[in-house]
Amino acid sequence: MASANAAYYATRDPLGAEGDFITAPEISQMFGELIGLWFADLALRAGAGNAVAYVELGPGRGTLATDALRAMGQAGLSPPVHFVETSPVLRARQGRAVPQASWHESIDDLPDNRPLIIIANEFFDALPIRQYERTGRGWHERMVANGHFALGEGDCADAIPAQLADAPLGSIVERNPASEAIVARLGTRIAKQGGALLAIDYGYEGPATGDTLQAMQAHAFVDPLAEPGSRDLTAHVDFAMLAAVGRVVGLRASPCVGQGAFLTALGIEARAASLARTNPERADELQAAKTRLVAPAQMGRLFRALALRHPAWPEPAGFA
Repeated sequence: MASANAAYYATRDPLGAEGDFITAPEISQMFGELIGLWFADLALRAGAGNAVAYVELGPGRGTLATDALRAMGQAGLSPPVHFVETSPVLRARQGRAVPQASWHESIDDLPDNRPLIIIANEFFDALPIRQYERTGRGWHERMVANGHFALGEGDCADAIPAQLADAPLGSIVERNPASEAIVARLGTRIAKQGGALLAIDYGYEGPATGDTLQAMQAHAFVDPLAEPGSRDLTAHVDFAMLAAVGRVVGLRASPCVGQGAFLTALGIEARAASLARTNPERADELQAAKTRLVAPAQMGRLFRALALRHPAWPEPAGFA
């Protein structure tokens, strides 16, 4: 999964109608604007102001940052911008959208002399997972051999959360050690420097069983084992795991809420109404975009939001 996604993102811009999928910032400017106001509100209430850095993990085309920075500017903030991005194709797009940004190959290269507010929108879902299946012989890792799934020989009971150890035969448990490591490293930096991490993605609050590995191509689900490197591979994010890792390294975790509830609390209804008044010819388009972002049957419930923050920083908006 890691190798396939590295090849996939290095060679294309996968976003938009002509690509394989679309993300919330590409659906409407409202998403990025509200994230920007969320950022500004937190930075100002924490007393950090422009001393804080705007960090985005996997920033796509730079659309979210463009909209967020514009909204922040109206609140009087103009923070330094740092992108963690390895794709040369996407870096080029980001450079045109946000030319003042600094780019980093790794989270370890981020500034160590200021607070960091880190935005991770649809980032963790693309990190490589491990899967384990319960059989009559115990728990065994699902692996790929000759283009098909196969079970490893060794027993993997130690990798299974205690709550799921007795799950029915055939159950699949997913773990994401890459996400755990990244949250631990970022959380350690935030605990030392100040700041917060905002994660928005599709997912659940585990522990839970289920096979969530999926592949997208041309906006349709396809076989995740076919043509590796030519389609986007993702898996649902366990937000309870992200929160638990953050707490271990000294951060405070907000409640995990649906994207719909989060954006509604941040004022998407008022923003949509304001945009419709200014652009009446776009009223239907704006309503459709808002519905797609917040409706429970669309992105509002499946997509979740979680904030991890320095213990001395205030509770971020949107999680009451």
